[in-house]
Amino acid sequence: MSAPFRPLPIPVLLSFLALVMTVGSVGAQERDPGTREAFDAVMGVAREERWQEESLGSIVQRVGLRFLGRPYAAGLLDEPEEETLVAGLDRFDCVLYVESVLAIARGIAAGDPTWDGYLDRIREQRYRGGTLDGYCSRLHYFSEWIADNERRGLVRNVTPELGGTVLEKRLDFMGRNRSSYRQIARNDSLFAGILAMERSLAGLRIVYVPESSIRDVYPSLRAGDIVALATGIRGLDVVHTGLVYDGGDGRKGLLHASVDRGVVVSPDLQSYVENNRSQIGIVVARPIDPRRRE
Repeated sequence: MSAPFRPLPIPVLLSFLALVMTVGSVGAQERDPGTREAFDAVMGVAREERWQEESLGSIVQRVGLRFLGRPYAAGLLDEPEEETLVAGLDRFDCVLYVESVLAIARGIAAGDPTWDGYLDRIREQRYRGGTLDGYCSRLHYFSEWIADNERRGLVRNVTPELGGTVLEKRLDFMGRNRSSYRQIARNDSLFAGILAMERSLAGLRIVYVPESSIRDVYPSLRAGDIVALATGIRGLDVVHTGLVYDGGDGRKGLLHASVDRGVVVSPDLQSYVENNRSQIGIVVARPIDPRRRE
């Protein structure tokens, strides 16, 4: 069962959201010496068990399960003074977990088990157009993360196919909460860049499946689909991310990095959303298999 939701004080929530939306890079930073060992271990198991013969969604789920129990840690992506491609595998926040698992899985599917390939895929997924060009090139809002990666053929937003509802939302949370983001709090140039980015998202169409309808779409969800938890918080699109977990029992769960419990499987996706008052539904993006681009 999912842990009951405990409301966070507003200052803590703002700090958490700032960290979730701050994914950062010149060069790659390995936070822990065990990161390369963990990466090599996953690739070794994948090779021995021939994961490359499975669907991409199945590979994503297998990779994600390898990190069960890894702790959640906030602030990891925001620690470097200069932009650094954070790529550690010892601890995660929710976005870093999704990006890391997806990058490893795409490498397995593509027949590229190298560390350098993994870093390239993290960079490709994390930055607008796949190019790292400072703080403002980062895909801070997850709706733009999905849209930008879809344009480049890495994922497909399947939410409209699920009968989703349009979420009327102006994305301006970062601009209105400047002091919660260390990089822009005292840097007028970066702040101006963020405001320009937010203006550019004015036409971004956000579609979500309301929480009461999530079980209705279970038959259409696949293992390894990316799930973004939509929110009613003003100016913000998403407050959490994870992966669809398919246990084979007809239900669909959420494989994710939980603030309270680290990497876990919450067994029923709709129950998880309903028990979290800041969440109102889901946005679903399906990773596209590099072996056969859709």
